[in-house]
Amino acid sequence: MSKTHEIKAQSRKDEGKGASRRLRHASFVPAVVYGAGQAPESIQIEHNTILLAAKNEWFFSSVLDLNVDGKVQKVLVRDWQKHPFKQLMMHMDFLRVNEKEAIRVSVPLHFLNKEKSAAAKTSGVVISHNLTEVEITCLPKDLPESIELDLADLKPGDIIHLSQLKLPKNVELVALHGGEGHDTAVVTANTVQEEVEEAPAAEAAAPAAAPAAAAPAKKDDKK
Repeated sequence: MSKTHEIKAQSRKDEGKGASRRLRHASFVPAVVYGAGQAPESIQIEHNTILLAAKNEWFFSSVLDLNVDGKVQKVLVRDWQKHPFKQLMMHMDFLRVNEKEAIRVSVPLHFLNKEKSAAAKTSGVVISHNLTEVEITCLPKDLPESIELDLADLKPGDIIHLSQLKLPKNVELVALHGGEGHDTAVVTANTVQEEVEEAPAAEAAAPAAAPAAAAPAKKDDKK
């Protein structure tokens, strides 16, 4: 089970673009909480709180304890808007979680011990991470912050598929619900053949220059 992470927020009544601009100027992020059969709730969160939390993987892949004016509710980050080029979070959406219902969340993959593998030690082998996160389904209490994949035994030519991932108890991969055709390759260790350029064909020897015509002998001028 993932750790508990609390995010403190305050309720707000002012809505609309003008109110959101004022909040941002005051270093707050406007946000909305919805779901679980309850009415949407407008809230505001200190920008630094969001900015620091967003630097962690758990912020986007864990069930959070959202503390709004002292009342805690379980939520997931469902959407966020960032400034195109500034370090600013513009808006956030949180989805309330029913602890008795399964949720679908994308969690990051952590690749371990790649440098110890035979594949990594073999010249000409390229190890590709085809996926960096996977979508899982489970009850909120069973949600992992990440899934680890140990690559210590990876050999040249190996392919690791989704079905080979070691999942925590009571956690399932959403993709595999679609059958074997969705058993995507997660990691591949392919041997790359170096292309050796053929030496250019020897240019045909240029024909030898014809010997210069002998200059005509000078005739003695006889008087």
